[in-house]
Amino acid sequence: MNEIRYQLPPIAITELVDAPALPIESVSHNKKWLLLKFVQGLKSLAELAQPEVRIAGLRINPHTNGPSRATFFSTLVLKSLVGEDEIVIQGLPEHAKIGSVSWSPDSRKIAFTIDNVSEGRIELWMVELIVGVAQRLSHIKLNGVFGHPFEWLADSEGLLVLAIPPNRQIPPSRSSIPQGPNIQENEGIKAPSRTHQDLIADADDEALLDFYATSHLMLIKTDGQTRSLSVTDTIQEIGPSPDGNHVLIKTKHRPYSRQLPVDNFPTRIDILTISDGSINNVANLPLDESLPLSFDVVPTGPRNHDWRHDVPATLFWVEAQDGGDPKNSVEIRDIVFILEAPFTATPQALVSLPLRYGGISWGTSTLALLCGLRWVDRKEILWRFNPTHPNELIKLSERSFEDVYSDPGIPALERNMYGRDILLTNSSGDSLYWIGAGASSEGERPFIDELNLVNGTRSRWWQSAGPYYEVPIAIIDVQEKVILTCRESQQDNPNCFLRNLITNQLVKVTNFPNPYPSLFGLNKKIIRYRRSDGVELSANLYLPVDYNPSDGALPTLLEAYPSEFRDRDNAGQLHGSPYKFINLYWGSSVYWVTQGYAVLEDLSIPIVGDGISEANDTYIEQLVASVQAAIEEAVRLGFVDPERIGIMGHSYGAFMVANLLAHSSIFKAGIARSGAYNRTLTPFGFQNEHRSYWEAPHVYNQMSPFNYADKIKAPLLLIHGEADNNPGTFPLQSVRFYNALKGHGATVRLVMLPLESHSYTARESIMHTLWEMNTWLNKYV
Repeated sequence: MNEIRYQLPPIAITELVDAPALPIESVSHNKKWLLLKFVQGLKSLAELAQPEVRIAGLRINPHTNGPSRATFFSTLVLKSLVGEDEIVIQGLPEHAKIGSVSWSPDSRKIAFTIDNVSEGRIELWMVELIVGVAQRLSHIKLNGVFGHPFEWLADSEGLLVLAIPPNRQIPPSRSSIPQGPNIQENEGIKAPSRTHQDLIADADDEALLDFYATSHLMLIKTDGQTRSLSVTDTIQEIGPSPDGNHVLIKTKHRPYSRQLPVDNFPTRIDILTISDGSINNVANLPLDESLPLSFDVVPTGPRNHDWRHDVPATLFWVEAQDGGDPKNSVEIRDIVFILEAPFTATPQALVSLPLRYGGISWGTSTLALLCGLRWVDRKEILWRFNPTHPNELIKLSERSFEDVYSDPGIPALERNMYGRDILLTNSSGDSLYWIGAGASSEGERPFIDELNLVNGTRSRWWQSAGPYYEVPIAIIDVQEKVILTCRESQQDNPNCFLRNLITNQLVKVTNFPNPYPSLFGLNKKIIRYRRSDGVELSANLYLPVDYNPSDGALPTLLEAYPSEFRDRDNAGQLHGSPYKFINLYWGSSVYWVTQGYAVLEDLSIPIVGDGISEANDTYIEQLVASVQAAIEEAVRLGFVDPERIGIMGHSYGAFMVANLLAHSSIFKAGIARSGAYNRTLTPFGFQNEHRSYWEAPHVYNQMSPFNYADKIKAPLLLIHGEADNNPGTFPLQSVRFYNALKGHGATVRLVMLPLESHSYTARESIMHTLWEMNTWLNKYV
């Protein structure tokens, strides 16, 4: 086939892809300011072509010693929530690549990193709100290999940073002549694993990880003074205690695994006391290669080390009481332990729970919330307990976490004197507040509830109402009942508002323009229908802006992503809202309304088990039935031409597309991006399938469209990033599937995108992908 250069889709699609993204919001701890972080535009291929080190599941830019494919902000803007002031942060370098951004505990400063590509380093910058001009705090090079490389101290006058060691030399070079074979060996121990990528392959990789991941722990004051804390190691995470006197340090060490990524490597848990430099080792977590691949399985021994938010310096962690295996029958599944400064005493059991630990929300010395989870029946229980006298768990809710209609929401939080998140209460401390999505049979209607802790009753503070979809961002003032929300509708793009629930006053805080003016008036509706087995389903239907029912049925594009459920009723619940504004991403199907197509997006495709048989035992039957039901309803409504339907999907959605083409004759053409098509190449599970190939070979074989390549007759476009590092979707999956289809005479095209990973990020790649898709649809649909 002749080589072609990168192409552009039709101008209507190009303009939508190039539209600036809406900024990301962040509320200051004192709730007086709203920070808007404006995302940079699409990357270029030149950026992706920069050198990249791939080891231990990490992708590292060796030039900056940070993540190689990070997303950056270009501009920071502050909006007052108590007045009309707006501050555009000045003093930034031209074309600044802003990375991690963090408010100081006192809300007077903002710290952030900038990737200084020209000088090959990640720098720490800060802005004081009273000045509004950013300044670089130090010339110290930060180590961003593991992500966020700094943390504020409680006094807002200093930051802990992970720095590149000052005496570091050049990176180790890879041996040009092998010194021997690369050997892996297992001595009779079961060690299953998913198909991870970018793993350590040899001793050279181990040396490279040591080089790039080693950091020197330092303290940088906001006046620019620096101090070494005399710790140099492969530090993955640091966390100052709430009082700022100690540092929780999580360090990775050898032996490194050649089967698992760095998160699974042995970990040393230490606490450093800043004043005297003393270190207490509190745990050593071994390499966990032998864990069974099952939900709710956890390592034995301590895990999830973190600081309590409500006290000055108390460490807590969790330990399994069932050997880490949920199949073992025990009354107590997990115990939470605590250890107070100076961390030399015997740890104390704080609270025991019958389910797997799912998280703690700290409040005061007498109030905290504890979540327990169990995968096998999707159970979620939320308890209240008293950390000072934790002898009783008071159940607040019990539900299936698949049941979105019963979701009580999440507790609203505020910042305490240490700058840590704690439970938001009223002035008397006897009420908590909950922010929820408000899923219902009419769609999502976000809400705020007040929970009275004295009598256990809930009352609804506020709920979003049509024709708007309004999401609470924060409760600004409990007593005055002022909240900050983000409001949108089908025709109004999202903007932030201050809403007074007492006076009903609504004040617009932001004024973002419509990023998609060409789609103003777009026809969108949620359609409801029923599958042949009785399960209720739904889909978003989009019609062109100028569509008139007299135009008749349209060529149609479907996009979906299957999900597994344990319960039929929960599988049929409605997700989303009819009042949302258009949400486009780089590869959205909705672009094709500009080309005269009807689009069915976010189809419900629940794959349901019955508690006896597993969901995937009837994957094919439920998949085909779901799509048939959607099309029959859309055809009945008169919008969709059943003879001109194409389908697209990404990742597990691409897997879906291939299976639909193999097991039905519904579609004129298919588009599958970055998928996996041979499940025997992911033999220890995929998605929510917890059984191995050897436990359920019939399921793996039946679900593999590769095995049915001879049955696929509709034209199929395969697209894949050549640098895909998502577990399970190796680029080889698309290559081998293409070869199988070609061998059986199918109409198929394979497009491999240089440098791209699982999601595509370079503008050239995205535009060309959309050009390929548009050309394919026009040719075959």
